[in-house]
Amino acid sequence: MNSPKILIVDDEKSIRMLVRSYLEAEGFEVLEGRTGTDATKLTRSSAPDLVVLDVGMPELDGVEALREIRTFSDVYVVMLTARSEEVDKLIGLSVGADDYLTKPFSPRELVARIKAVLRRQRGTAPTADADRLAFTELAIDLGRRQVTVADTLVDLTTLEFDLLAALAAQPGRVFSRRQLIEAIWGWDYFGDERVVDVHIRKLRKALGDDAGEPGIIGTVRGVGYKFIPES
Repeated sequence: MNSPKILIVDDEKSIRMLVRSYLEAEGFEVLEGRTGTDATKLTRSSAPDLVVLDVGMPELDGVEALREIRTFSDVYVVMLTARSEEVDKLIGLSVGADDYLTKPFSPRELVARIKAVLRRQRGTAPTADADRLAFTELAIDLGRRQVTVADTLVDLTTLEFDLLAALAAQPGRVFSRRQLIEAIWGWDYFGDERVVDVHIRKLRKALGDDAGEPGIIGTVRGVGYKFIPES
C-alpha cells in the first residue's frame, strides 16, 4: 500500500521542515508549497491525501486557497492559523476545512490530528434501512449521494450530505453536537464542537431552510439538532 501523501503549505520554511521531519518519521510522503497559489496548483497536479494549509500566506491566503481547492477537490484539509480569534477558525471551517490548529502547535499533535482525519471514510454515508429516504418535499438518495428538494437537485458538500443523512435517518431524534461529531467526523476528532454549527448553517442555506422557522432541521437549544418529520 502506498504511503499517504501530505502537502504542507506554509510560507515559513522552518515550519515546513519541522512538520516534514515528523511526518516522514511516521512514513508519510511529503510535498511542500510556500503560497496559497502553490496550494491550489499542487493539489490539482499531485492529488495529495491531505493538505496542511496555513491561513496567513502571500499571494493568496489559506482561506481563499481552500475556497479555490473546494471547486475541484474534496481533499482533507487541516488549517494552521497564527490568529486565535474564533472567527478565523470558523471562517476556515465554513469553506470546507476538516480541522484546524492554532500556532504555536505541537508537531506531535498535528501528526495525531492528521492521522485522525485520514481515518475518516470520505464519501461514506451513515447506514440506513433503505437506499433512499423520502419525505414530502425532501428526498435523500444514499446510494447516489444526491438530495432533492421539490424535485430540484441540491448541491451539498460531503460533510453536509453526511450530516443530513444522519439526522434524517432518525426523524425527531435529538442529536448532541458530540454525537454528530462522532458519527460524521469520528470519535477521535480534536477540534471545536462548534464546527457542527457551521456546517448546519451551510446545510440549511443549501436546503432553503429558514433557521428562524425551520422546516427541515430544528435546533434544540442547549442540546443540539434534530430532523423535523414532514407532515
